[in-house]
Amino acid sequence: MKIDGSCHCGYITYRAEADPDKTEICHCTDCQILSGTAFRTLIPAEDGTFEILSGQPKIYVKTAESGAKRVQAFCAECGTPIYASAAEGHPKIYRIRAGTVRQREQFVPKRQIWLRSQQQWAQDLACIPGVEVGKLPHSPGCRPYLSRAKRLDTTARMVVINEKSRNTRG
Repeated sequence: MKIDGSCHCGYITYRAEADPDKTEICHCTDCQILSGTAFRTLIPAEDGTFEILSGQPKIYVKTAESGAKRVQAFCAECGTPIYASAAEGHPKIYRIRAGTVRQREQFVPKRQIWLRSQQQWAQDLACIPGVEVGKLPHSPGCRPYLSRAKRLDTTARMVVINEKSRNTRG
């Protein structure tokens, strides 16, 4: 799929081709620190399909936990992260930051990586009350955070209770 995007201030613009089915969330601690949040959503684009149309990204090279060097490209004007890629080796894959892609609604993550670093509260964001600007707070009525195993166990018990109550109604 053809995509295009830009940084927040518009200094950097780009286009690329990307497969929505390869969209992923990374929970590694480097992504948490470099994005300033709990995880990062990545859209891979192969070398030869990614092209900077305007501006020149600032480059920072970090060393990953594996020892691999990773290029982090961002806008020097507004600070928006644009992509990351391997510093060496081929084929080069650009992991575009989903928030910069104009078509981002079509890129629903299909997998998560580095789960051992995942912030536990980020497992069920739908249960955290939210506010739209100018509207009253919305709470979906979820239970407080439960681990996945506990949620599965609770759901299984609820099904058993519902089945028992149906059988006793006569």
